[in-house]
Formats: sequence, structure tokens, C-alpha cells
Amino acid sequence: MEVLGPLLVYFPGLLMTAIFIISFRKEPRQFRNAIFLLFALMFLLPALLLQFGQQWMVLPLVLVIIASPLVTLIFLIANTIIVVRHEGLRLATVLPALLAVAIIGWFAAMPVAAIFHFPGWLQSIIRLAMLEGLWFMMSFVALLLYTTLYRILPRKRVYDAIIIHGAGLMGTEPTPLLRGRIDKAVDLWIKQGRQGVLVASGGQGADEEISEAEAMRRYMVQHRDVPDQAIVLEDKSTTTFENVVFSKRLLEALHTSQPYRCALVTSDYHVFRACEYARAIGLTADGVGSHTRAYYWPTAFIREFIAITKAHWMPYVVIAALWAFPIIINLIKTLWL
Repeated sequence: MEVLGPLLVYFPGLLMTAIFIISFRKEPRQFRNAIFLLFALMFLLPALLLQFGQQWMVLPLVLVIIASPLVTLIFLIANTIIVVRHEGLRLATVLPALLAVAIIGWFAAMPVAAIFHFPGWLQSIIRLAMLEGLWFMMSFVALLLYTTLYRILPRKRVYDAIIIHGAGLMGTEPTPLLRGRIDKAVDLWIKQGRQGVLVASGGQGADEEISEAEAMRRYMVQHRDVPDQAIVLEDKSTTTFENVVFSKRLLEALHTSQPYRCALVTSDYHVFRACEYARAIGLTADGVGSHTRAYYWPTAFIREFIAITKAHWMPYVVIAALWAFPIIINLIKTLWL
């Protein structure tokens, strides 16, 4: 019985950890790994605190959890001010503030409904919004933890191709963001003994003088001493998904009779979504992230999370279905009687 107690305490955490490890080893480029990791941590951390007699740490942990929404709100609003000062006022730069407003609304909805005695049907809809919001925040934290883990894991591989994702131009020159991606890719190429090809991936926008691929080629040749023959241009893509699809077609033409492995080099906040797209089309690739300025990272990650959420909408449908089920049953009973 003495052994059974700790086993029961640890079992949920160990089970979720095992599920996470199996899923990760099978395919690290999938969203569900983030959820498995979050639940593993949620179950394991309290169990460890209790097991090792650190019950006193539970109170600080609870206080941190209680204070975290306020700290998050202050951070999001402060970050919005900083980003707007650097990048100007537009929808993309006020995303942190919009998220802060959503968090305030989530916490205030039920008390407001109770104070002003909202009708029952409206309170029911608010409860649905609360459940959907809870999943939104949990998946946000999960993805933040998992994408950080995914990016920092060491990978000792020699890549047959290093794909560089485009990121806009200033005239015919790469933007600082794009230069960061190019430099990261070239550094990786040099580190592996200048083996493999560098795939410059990016088409020509309506307001651009040349394609992003051509601008990347010029930068690598002129500023990083990369020979032309080591560069392959993919100059038709206009989205991240097209980046990986069109690059895959080029690489299949180069490697007609043998398997190949590539790296996707993009900004660190963008790595996971690019890798998800690669997995979806069967491209064997690892994500490699280039540095993003600290003040811009939260805004960029929120934008990425929204894009990933749009691709993983099923949990929101399931939550709505579970919410609607008892309502439908009661309605049927009412009509039947």
C-alpha cells in the first residue's frame, strides 16, 4: 500500500509523459504534441512537489498562477506600445492589445452576467465562450512551451538542402528579417562543410522589383561568398505553404533516385508552422529558426498561433457540440412531452 499511493499520484503524469514521448518520436511536427506536453507537466509538477515533501511550494505556485493573468495583461499592453512605436499602428502590431482585451472579457463575462441578471440563454452562450476561451488559452501556453522545446533540441545532421523562406524586400535588398534568415542558413551550410544546396524560396510581390529568391541569391553571392552553383531558386511562391510545396518539387527533380533531408530556415516564431506544412506534404525536414527582435516576438507569435488555430479548429467544434448536447436533449424532451 505504501508503494501504491505514490504510483497513483504519479500515474496521470507518467501516462501523459509516455504518450507525449511516443507521439514525439513518431512525428515531432504535430500540434497534438504540444497538448500532450502541457498535460504531462500539469500532472507531474504537483506530484513531484508532494512526493518530495515540498508542499510549501504549492502556495507560491498557486499565487503565481493567480497573478499570471495580471502580469500577462501588463506585458501585452506594454509590448503593444513598444511594437507600435517601432513598427507603426496597424492590425498586426496591436494583436497583443487585442489579446489583452479578450482576456479581460473572458474573466469579466460571468460576473457581469450574474450582476446584471442576464437571461438564461445568454448566460449559456457566455458559458460556451468561457469554455472555448479556456481551450484557446491552454493551447496558446501549450504551443509556446512546445515550439520553444522543438527549436532548442539539438540536431546533428547534414542536410541535402537548406530551404530559406522569403520575408519581404526593401527595393532589391532583403529586409533585416530576411537577412537574419539568410545568414542563419548560410551559417548552417558552412557548419556542415558547405555541403548541400541552398534553396532561396520566395516569389515577386506586386510591389517588389525582383523576386525574393533573386534578392536572396544576390545577397548570398555578394555578401556571404556563396557560389552560384550552390544556390537553387524557387521564385514562384507567395505563401509559406507554397514555399514548402514548390521547394519540394525542385528538390524532387534534383534527387530523383534517392531520399533526401532538408532544413527549413525561417524566423524562430515561424518554425513550427512551416514544419507542419512540410509534414502535411510529406517533406522530410527539420525547422531551424533565425533570431527575431525581442520586442517583436510576442506579436509575431500571436499571429502564428492564430494561423495554427485556424488549421486546428476541431477542438472548438467538439466543445460546442458537448455544450449543445444537453440543450438539444432537453429541447427534445420538452417537445416530446
